[in-house]
Amino acid sequence: MKFNTKTIHGGQQDDPAYGAVMPPIYQTSTYAQTTPGGHKGFEYSRTHNPTRKALEDSFASIENGKFGLAFGSGLAAIDAVIKLLKPGDEVVSTNDLYGGTYRLFTSIFEGFGIKFRFIGMENADNVEDYITDNTKLIWVETPTNPMMNIIDIKGIAVIAKKRNVLLAVDNTFATPYLQRPLDLGADIVMHSATKYLGGHSDVVMGALVVKDQRLAERLYFIQNASGAVCGPQDSFLVLRGIKTLHIRMQRHCENGEAIAKYLKNHPKIEKVYWPGFEDHPNHKIAVAQMDGFGGMISFVPKGSDYDQAIGIVENLKIFTLAESLGGVESLAGHPASMTHASIPKEEREKTGVVDSLIRLSVGIEDVDDLIADLEQAIQ
Repeated sequence: MKFNTKTIHGGQQDDPAYGAVMPPIYQTSTYAQTTPGGHKGFEYSRTHNPTRKALEDSFASIENGKFGLAFGSGLAAIDAVIKLLKPGDEVVSTNDLYGGTYRLFTSIFEGFGIKFRFIGMENADNVEDYITDNTKLIWVETPTNPMMNIIDIKGIAVIAKKRNVLLAVDNTFATPYLQRPLDLGADIVMHSATKYLGGHSDVVMGALVVKDQRLAERLYFIQNASGAVCGPQDSFLVLRGIKTLHIRMQRHCENGEAIAKYLKNHPKIEKVYWPGFEDHPNHKIAVAQMDGFGGMISFVPKGSDYDQAIGIVENLKIFTLAESLGGVESLAGHPASMTHASIPKEEREKTGVVDSLIRLSVGIEDVDDLIADLEQAIQ
């Protein structure tokens, strides 16, 4: 199947009970057994649930993986990946990453003896310099949040394989519509399915996808043992969201390009971060590993003025000032005080997350209305 068909049919089958086309919401915690251990593949819903299983199969299909796992949040999915490690192990992570991921790494897992090295990964060749005998995982976001940096997945995968290190890629911003990290050599793909996969700002969920059976078994064990799973209602909502992922992403990309170009030509805007521009530092890599450039944009007003940035996000009418991204509606955020507030000011400013930076999640509304909204807000 090609991607647009996979979003609807990939990994799916009619419900065996009554032939329901859409997987029913199995709102049950447990399942009847004919004899101890005699069940139909489901015994307890922390371990398995038919609705969640249908979603996990969909995750695997759209990422060209073999095994999908659904969690209660994106951070729960990341938590499971780090639980593959033990005290003394090291992680090399991009330094431009979601604030919640940084907080989980530094405030939780550093306390358990895992070491994290945060580095710029714009040049994949430099990553190997930071790998030691204790390094067990490379953590990548691309495009990064919120600076829209592009990291060469294939290049880093070569290094990871050479050094026998796992490579995990947060594919939330790109989605499998634009980028499939497993095909580029990654071992693990992670999503905050809250965002584009769900697509309607009505659910919180995380996802992991892998190809290797042994790795999948380790992650399934952690998922069951730690218990950070999603419920059947949320599974149903994300599965429904995935069925329109391809048409939503097409519009996100179209609108994102129009707004990125509008902002770049605006006399009151100093910088625009969007990988579709030819002068983006890793534009050529984005062209090579992505099928488009997405609907996420960050920008800084002229003079990098904090008060002006706050004024812009407060004046927006159609763009909603809110956390999160990837919904059908357009959202605006102020990373320094919202999504990246958990990163110390000195550290986040090293990566470009200054107090005047604004991040847009461009939705699927009429693009003329979105540009008019920005026009009236940028005074």
